[in-house]
Amino acid sequence: MTAGIQAAIALPELVEHIDRLLQAERFKDYCPNGLQVEGRARVQRIVCGVTACEALLEAAVDLEADAVLVHHGYFWRGEDPCVRGMKRRRLLILLKNEISLLGYHLPLDAHPDFGNNAQLGRVLEFKAEGPLLNGTESDLVWTGTLDSTITAAALAQRIERALGRAPLHIGAPEDEIRRIAWCTGAAQEFLEAVVDIGVDAYITGEASEQTVHVARECGLHFYAAGHHATERYGVQALGKHLTDTFGIDCRFVDIPNPV
Repeated sequence: MTAGIQAAIALPELVEHIDRLLQAERFKDYCPNGLQVEGRARVQRIVCGVTACEALLEAAVDLEADAVLVHHGYFWRGEDPCVRGMKRRRLLILLKNEISLLGYHLPLDAHPDFGNNAQLGRVLEFKAEGPLLNGTESDLVWTGTLDSTITAAALAQRIERALGRAPLHIGAPEDEIRRIAWCTGAAQEFLEAVVDIGVDAYITGEASEQTVHVARECGLHFYAAGHHATERYGVQALGKHLTDTFGIDCRFVDIPNPV
């Protein structure tokens, strides 16, 4: 993303644009999507990241950002509502420096162009067919094919080269892979749902204990490529769109996370 751009946009206009673009109101999510913490009235520079952790907020302060745009924001369903400890420190950084926080969870996963799933397919050079449940609020699992059949071990190597970390792979390394399903983040619960659609492999971010047994017993190759690693790309694509559309400065800051 380009640095040094001096254009600015009113905060309500920015939020309205992203809300409409990602169709945020369509999703029944685990957290509020959109403007989560209100800062200054105009936005000239945005820091983009995966999670609104303290390190990302400190980077935003150092870069003199007006807003932070993330996939994992705050106020998750079932969390302790009390503002103390870690939550107090995070909110204090935002409020003291008048930095807005915009978070988009499922809407950023699902978008057909800027979404995490769409972008991961491009990074891994899949021929995407689109979401498995097209037209519903669960447009999360995507399917696609490889240009040519490769071994399961070769697919693991492709994932490692592209994402910078070796995936956990369940399955025989010599088996051949051509058709794939994928969903970024923590989407191991969709494993059984893709068994009957004729794919050779399923890629997501995380694995649960039972995932190994399900994959083995269903005869499906499973790759856990990292929650953070698979979800770095949607927010970057969205930030580039905002730069291209409004001329504002959007900078991606990657806070390393091995999970």
